[in-house]
Amino acid sequence: MSSPVPLALGSPAGDALSALRTAAADTSPAGSLLEQAQTPAVITLVAGGVALLVVLVGGTPWRLVRNVVTIVHEAGHALAAVLVGRRLQGIKLHSDTSGVTVSRGKPEGPGMAFTAMAGYLAPSVLGLLFASLLGNDLVGTVLGLIALLLLGVLVMVRNAYGVFTVVASAVVLALVAFVAPVEVQAPFGYLVTWFLLFGGVRPVVELQTKRRRGQARDSDADQLGRLTAVPPVLWVLVFAVATVSCLIAGGLWLLEPVAT
Repeated sequence: MSSPVPLALGSPAGDALSALRTAAADTSPAGSLLEQAQTPAVITLVAGGVALLVVLVGGTPWRLVRNVVTIVHEAGHALAAVLVGRRLQGIKLHSDTSGVTVSRGKPEGPGMAFTAMAGYLAPSVLGLLFASLLGNDLVGTVLGLIALLLLGVLVMVRNAYGVFTVVASAVVLALVAFVAPVEVQAPFGYLVTWFLLFGGVRPVVELQTKRRRGQARDSDADQLGRLTAVPPVLWVLVFAVATVSCLIAGGLWLLEPVAT
């Protein structure tokens, strides 16, 4: 009487069984749901929903995100100052999420006006740029630009809280870029982009609210009013139109996978 033939893992029968198991796993509801959750359409919808909720509700989550918006705001002032030939002295970031960028140069004229105007526009413009990059699947480029921005601000920060805020942001970026799975990078890129787009609009609303209460007499809009013949309230309107326009354009880029 012959003994039963053993089934080896490398045999054709074993390979077939393994293939069947793999196919079953791939077509299982859990596997299908996981794949759907990683599609660009789902990622951008979830990231956009989270960003909008944080910006609208406010509280501690918005306060944390507001620090990031402030970093970009002050970076906008700093970059504009360098572009028009002013001498950049330093950046300070405060625990109340405010900030100040100091530069030396002519105290009036188009260059100074451009420097004052750049702050409130910077988060929305950067969000629009990131949206265009994500639309072309350039997540790595987005992460690289964030790293360059944080490095540039860190070099110019002149107070302890500012250093802490920038370093903490850099640590989060490093964890996403080098420690977290690759599947986390795209959602992170979409989340940051939505935060910049939505987060660029809310500070403009807060600015006008403070101006009505007489709490922002030296705001960027008021400085622009003194530098130009345009009333401060019209500069607030310029900020509002520009940031909302960036939100609409960037949103269309980000939501393109949903439409298709």
